[in-house]
Amino acid sequence: MQTLATVDAILHQKGAEVYAIPPDATVFEALKTLRAKNVGALLVMRDDRLVGIVSERDYARKVAIEGRDSRTTPVSDIVTSAVHTVTRETTIQDCMELMSEHRVRHLPVLEESRVIGVISVGDLVKWIIQAQSATIDQLQSYISGQYPS
Repeated sequence: MQTLATVDAILHQKGAEVYAIPPDATVFEALKTLRAKNVGALLVMRDDRLVGIVSERDYARKVAIEGRDSRTTPVSDIVTSAVHTVTRETTIQDCMELMSEHRVRHLPVLEESRVIGVISVGDLVKWIIQAQSATIDQLQSYISGQYPS
C-alpha cells in the first residue's frame, strides 16, 4: 500500500479545484454551494487568504441545533478557524494520522501561504483502495508467473 505517496499524487489525480466562500456570506449561501458542488465543506477565504473552513457539521452543530437562522447568520459566526493544513509533500499516511487525531475530514493544501487544493477523507480512501488493488494485481501476476523479471 502506497501510504508513503504524497498529497501531490492525489492532487495530480483529482485536480486542484477549490470551493470557497467569503466570511460575510450567509450560512444559507454556503449550504447552497455545498449542495451545488456536492461537497461536505468549503474553505472560507478573504481575498486569497484562508481564514477557516465551514462544513455540514458546523451547520448542524452551530446553526440547526441552536435554532439560528441560516439566511441571516454569516459564515464568520460558525467558521472553524483552527484549520489543519498540509503541503504537496505531506504523505498519505501523515494525512490519515492528522485527520484521525483531530477528527477532521478535509485538509487544505498550502504552498507557502497560498491554497492550491483540498484533500478529503474520501480522496484518501479512494487512493488507498486503488493502491491496494494495484498491489493485489501485481501479486497475482507474480504468483502466476506473469510478473516481469
